[in-house]
Amino acid sequence: MDENLTTLREFLGKDLVEAMIRVGLIAFLAFICVRIFTPFMGLMMWALILAVALYPLHQRLAQALQGRQGLAATLVVIAGLVLIGLPTFMLGNSFAGHIHDFYTAFTSDSVIVKQPGPEVAQWPLIGEKVYSVWSAAAADLPAYLQTLQPRLGNISRQLLEIAAGTMGAIFLFLGSLIVAGMMMAWGQSGSDTIGRLLRRVAGEQQGPHLHVLGTGTIRSVAIGVIGVAFIQALLLGIGFFGAGIPAASVLAVVVMMMGILQLPAALVSLPAIGYIWWAGDSSTVMMVVWSVYILVAGLADNVLKPLFLGRGVDVPMPVILIGALGGIATSGIVGLFVGAVLLAVGYKILMGWVDQDESVETALTSGEAATPEINP
Repeated sequence: MDENLTTLREFLGKDLVEAMIRVGLIAFLAFICVRIFTPFMGLMMWALILAVALYPLHQRLAQALQGRQGLAATLVVIAGLVLIGLPTFMLGNSFAGHIHDFYTAFTSDSVIVKQPGPEVAQWPLIGEKVYSVWSAAAADLPAYLQTLQPRLGNISRQLLEIAAGTMGAIFLFLGSLIVAGMMMAWGQSGSDTIGRLLRRVAGEQQGPHLHVLGTGTIRSVAIGVIGVAFIQALLLGIGFFGAGIPAASVLAVVVMMMGILQLPAALVSLPAIGYIWWAGDSSTVMMVVWSVYILVAGLADNVLKPLFLGRGVDVPMPVILIGALGGIATSGIVGLFVGAVLLAVGYKILMGWVDQDESVETALTSGEAATPEINP
């Protein structure tokens, strides 16, 4: 008894203090490492997502180049910079041109607003207000804008902040693409390291499965969300150009961003159809054709998303979609991928726990049923 008390006192007096000091030092070191790494968190997260999503393409290109991983990664990065950076520059140039043209027309008093028709006042709920505002702008646009000066100033500041944030996000994306190229060049060793880490955390059986699940979920979301948004923006962009809608390229990019944010493209396509009939620059047949085309293209995500989202992942599509929506609501665009991966992993762990209980119950039931045969 005395020996146990002596051992307990030694543990509480010396060993416990040393253990607490070690734990405290490890926690302090982990906190400092996280604090130092935090400014690069967004860059590295995007780079990891891009590397995982583009790695199959990189491997096929590397096989065509006789296994030269570095050259294949360089070509993928250059192609990405050209495909993203060049359209971004063209879009910015086009948008600046539209703003300059509008400003020139406004300062020279050449902006003409047509008088609204009497039927506008008959619109339900908003007809009278729209008619009065439209009539005031048509009668004297500069004087009407002067009445909105404080509100326009606030809107201008918000638009400048949004533009600055958008350009910052684009530069962050381009930088992440370069880092992703470095990751793809050493992709196999990086994948092995993550696999060892997951086996260490989740065990030898679950670790490899979680590794495959996380990789597949990122690629599924990249194709099912961003890929579908890009396809829909391309289809609607063709329709906007063909119908002669102003700033068609800007509207196409807006559609793509709305698709990534999981907002309906009808918010852009329906006003575009209204503009086609309001402008009336084409024949009735062509207006009907372009209206039907834009309407169908605006609903294309309802068909494409179930086909691509969740494809190749052993998780139901609604789980991936809910994870993507919840992630983007809490953490922005990066959360689109992180939320889907975390919810998919949580779903698999939950279902594994449920199936394990069912398998044990089945084994016990089958064992009881077999007992009379073994012991007659």
